[in-house]
Amino acid sequence: MKRYLTGIFISISGIVLVIGLGVDLYWSGIASWGIAVICLIFAAYFTKYIPNDKDDKRQ
Repeated sequence: MKRYLTGIFISISGIVLVIGLGVDLYWSGIASWGIAVICLIFAAYFTKYIPNDKDDKRQ
């Protein structure tokens, strides 16, 4: 499950940006970009759980 979290967080950040910038509220732009950056940080963290095919071939 952890290997899919990178794609999930990237998708969530895109959805947050589309919805947050579409809503015309006072702080919605800043809040949506902040949440998107946090989601992208989590996506970068979970890239270590993506399997590497080169390691499997060496063993």
